[in-house]
Amino acid sequence: MGSRWYALIVDAVDPERLGRWWAEVLDHRVESASPREVVIGPDIDGHPRIVFNLHDGEELPRNRLHLDLRPDDLDAELERLVNMGARHVDVAEPENAAWVMLADPEGNEFCIIRPKR
Repeated sequence: MGSRWYALIVDAVDPERLGRWWAEVLDHRVESASPREVVIGPDIDGHPRIVFNLHDGEELPRNRLHLDLRPDDLDAELERLVNMGARHVDVAEPENAAWVMLADPEGNEFCIIRPKR
């Protein structure tokens, strides 16, 4: 029997703020919230979950993982995410790249993949 993806763990300065931000982005629900941890998922007991843990260190490590999102309408989703507080990340990629890199309010990078045509 193989493994199943259960959760992605994200260190956060403010787990509640960041967890609620990603819940809105992904149309997920907050399953549980405490000052040290917020868990979001597609529905109760849904998988995969994303767990935002309080990072007590002075400096957050460079991203080792990031999410890729594939919206139906790239331009509309980019506008929505930027209006929610995401910011564009400068990368040396051609303008017609298959993805756009953004960062969430705490600087965690994620990509918006262009829809298949």
